[in-house]
Amino acid sequence: MSGYALLVRYCAFAILATIANLGTQRAVLAAGDHPSTYAMALIAGTLVGLVAKYALDKRWIFADPSSGLAAHGRKFTLYSLMGLVTTMIFWGTETAFWLAWQNHSAREAGALLGLAIGYCVKYHLDRRYVFVGSLGKTA
Repeated sequence: MSGYALLVRYCAFAILATIANLGTQRAVLAAGDHPSTYAMALIAGTLVGLVAKYALDKRWIFADPSSGLAAHGRKFTLYSLMGLVTTMIFWGTETAFWLAWQNHSAREAGALLGLAIGYCVKYHLDRRYVFVGSLGKTA
């Protein structure tokens, strides 16, 4: 796959995971604006986005052939660990926008910016540390 095709596919999957993440957040936030609800929304959205993005990246970005519970468990654990840094970028940006403007439109704008930056960083971390030797590494 060409570098351009890989970029387009990765961006499309990032958009899908972002929609899943923010949609989940909106569903949780419908319960109210309490700080604990906000924290639950961040966590739930992140988990939904993480699982969706892992499934798409493993198969369609990195063409990882590994299978079985042990292989998936190892890969998903590494994938999640690489996501810790990028999650802090995402949560930090989203929260900063929320604190600065105190409205959900600004919060989501911060989330979009944080996710975009985070996904760029995450691709390089995943390629280097998670999907080592997979076909997508050379694409």
